[in-house]
Amino acid sequence: MTTDTILKNKDEEDIITMTMAGSCLCGSVKFTATGVGGDHGVCHCGTCRKWSGGPTMAIHVESLSFENEEKVKAYISSEWAERGFCQECGTHLFYRLRDGSMTVVWAGAFDKNDGFSLGSEIYIESKPEGYSFAGEHPRMTEHEFLKSLGMAE
Repeated sequence: MTTDTILKNKDEEDIITMTMAGSCLCGSVKFTATGVGGDHGVCHCGTCRKWSGGPTMAIHVESLSFENEEKVKAYISSEWAERGFCQECGTHLFYRLRDGSMTVVWAGAFDKNDGFSLGSEIYIESKPEGYSFAGEHPRMTEHEFLKSLGMAE
């Protein structure tokens, strides 16, 4: 399911946001994400690489609702964030700040994930030398990223 919603920003310009569906590998957990961003970001932090087995590719969403939410387990991975996964198959579903101010969904969890383009990379100083992503896009260090969230000076 992909639908577009037209909203107005503060300058009265149209903004198109998407609503998309997704699920875990076994299908026990299904979700609907609203306000899905058009680009995915890549995180190279050690926690994401340990969690995912490589860099994480995720898309910002405004809200996330689940079918069979009791099958979703959240792991508190830092003082400020948690990561959600299916208790049945282990599929990684989301990362969110515990204060609710930011949620991203793993790109592969969406039923359709074509049409996204690479928008940014974070924790770039933690990226191993063995791979790199091509193209011109913003690349932020850990400090720059945390500062953008208001979590560092």
